[in-house]
Amino acid sequence: MDANIAPTKSNLLAAKATLDFSKEGYELLDKKRNVLIREMMSFMDSAREIQQKIEEKFKEAYEALMMANLTLGIATVSDIAATVPENGHFDILYKSVMGVEIPKIKYEKREPIPTYSFYQTNPAMDDAFKKLWEIKYLVMELAEIETSVYRLAKEIKKTQKRANALENIQIPKYGEIVKYISDVLDEKDREDFYRLKVVKKKRLKKKAPLAD
Repeated sequence: MDANIAPTKSNLLAAKATLDFSKEGYELLDKKRNVLIREMMSFMDSAREIQQKIEEKFKEAYEALMMANLTLGIATVSDIAATVPENGHFDILYKSVMGVEIPKIKYEKREPIPTYSFYQTNPAMDDAFKKLWEIKYLVMELAEIETSVYRLAKEIKKTQKRANALENIQIPKYGEIVKYISDVLDEKDREDFYRLKVVKKKRLKKKAPLAD
């Protein structure tokens, strides 16, 4: 309890206003936290599905690439890999979820078009190229989701910290202040009432006629 707080009606009204404001703030933060958690959980479910797909595709692509290395030679496969351009055909947009900027990768999914001559390669190389091309889009989706999960988790942590501060510090503090001032004012009212009652009794005694 802050000893510098005078138990006055104005301070009581101010403390009650702060207490109500803190409770409303806690409720809003609690709702925000729940929304963010639900959103993050849905992203995590999607992330698990995509990770599983990537693992399966990588396994298939690795087997195809191993076959290409065996049949064409590692040097040839390495030269062919160097001809594949980096993927730059995408844009990053953002949407807001409770104030959190969630990325959305916008891209046009294209059919795999080999950048090498067919006479230099074989079906194993074509198969590896196709599967790695599919992985590229899955990795983009996973990057989008993992970034979203990271940002949501960071905001959830921040929101939880603020909610805890209100619930465990601010609200109890002003609850005690309100109780303290209310108790002091109630006690003062009782004392004033008692004094008025005594004064009134004395006045009535003075006005009473003397007995013969």
